[in-house]
Amino acid sequence: QEFLAAIQASPNGVVLLDREGRIEWCNQTAATQLGIDPQRDLMQLVGNLLRDPAFAAYQAQGDYGRDVVVSGRDNSPGKPVRLSLQLHPYGDGRRLLLSRDITALDQADAMRRDFVANVSHEIRTPLTVLAGFIETLQQLPLPDEDRARYLQLMAQQASRMQTLVADLLTLSRLEGSPLPRTAEWMPVAGLLAHCEQEARSLSTLLGKSHELHFDASVAEEVAGSASELQSAVSNLVSNAVRYTPAGGRITVQWRRLPGGRGEIVVQDSGPGIPAEHLPRITERFYRVDRSRSRETGGTGLGLAIVKHVAQRHGGELRIDSRPGTGSTFAIVLPATRVRSGNAGGHTQASMPSSAAAD
Repeated sequence: QEFLAAIQASPNGVVLLDREGRIEWCNQTAATQLGIDPQRDLMQLVGNLLRDPAFAAYQAQGDYGRDVVVSGRDNSPGKPVRLSLQLHPYGDGRRLLLSRDITALDQADAMRRDFVANVSHEIRTPLTVLAGFIETLQQLPLPDEDRARYLQLMAQQASRMQTLVADLLTLSRLEGSPLPRTAEWMPVAGLLAHCEQEARSLSTLLGKSHELHFDASVAEEVAGSASELQSAVSNLVSNAVRYTPAGGRITVQWRRLPGGRGEIVVQDSGPGIPAEHLPRITERFYRVDRSRSRETGGTGLGLAIVKHVAQRHGGELRIDSRPGTGSTFAIVLPATRVRSGNAGGHTQASMPSSAAAD
C-alpha cells in the first residue's frame, strides 16, 4: 500500500497490466490523462479504452524500446494535448504502461523549428541580394553612378542583417539574464526625453513630419533595468513612427493607475491592426503585413522584445488597436517598481545614451 501510494503521487501516469493487457491498477494521473475510471475500468483491456491507432500498432508489435506519441483525452484543435506512452515488461508477462504529458515539450520543439526557419528566411533574403550585387560588381564594368547606387543598396542589406542580429542577441540576453533589480531607480521623464529625440530624428529621416507629443512633466520614477526599459519604449515609439503616415499624430505619456501601478503609453494615428492579428502580434517574426514591414525596415522581433522586458519587470504589454483608428501600446509596471520622484533615497540609474544596442 505504501508503494502504491508513492506511485499515486507520481506526476506521470502509471498503469499496471496483466498478461492479457487488462488493467489491474492505475494512478490518478493516468486516469486523468487517458480517460480511465480507476474503479469501473479495472480488468478491462487497455486496447479497448485507448483506441488510438498508433498505440494499437505499438502494442501489437511488441517492441517497447521506444515510446509512442498519441493525442490526449482533452485534445482539441485550439488546445492540443500530446502524451508519450511506453510499455515496460516486468514480472511474469505483466507490463507497466507509463504516460507523460509532453504538450509543452512538443510546442517548444515546434517553436524552435519555426524560429530556426524564420531566422534562416530573414537572413537569406538580404544575403541573396548582397551576393547578386557582389557578383555584378565583380563581373561587369559599371559607371561610377551605378556602382555607387549598388554599394548603397548593399549597405542597406548589411544594415538590415546587423539589426536582425542585434535584436536576436537582445532576446537571448533577456531570456538568459537575472531579473532586473528594484534597487535602482530612473526618472520617467529622462526615459521619455531619450525616446523623443530618437522619434524626431527618425521622423525627419523618413520625411514624415509627424505631430509628436511627449509628456515632459512626469515626476515619477521606475525601478529596473534602464537599458531594457529604454529599449522597450524605443521599440514602441520607433514602430509608431515607421507605420504612421506622414503628418500623423503620435503621443507618448506616463499614466498612474489604481493600486499604485504605472504605464508608459504610446498612441498613434496609424492604420491600426485587425483584431485577428492581435493575439499573435508579439510572437517572434510575426508580421501583420510582411511586405510593409520590409519597407519600414522591421525585423519582426520588436514587440517580442517589448513583451519580454515588461514581463521581466513584473508587468505586461497591453495592445488596443482597430483598423482606421490607430493603435495604443502600453507597458504596465507593478506598484513595487513605481514611486514619486526622489522618494526613499535609493540609487538612481543613469539613462543609456542610446538604445541602438538593444
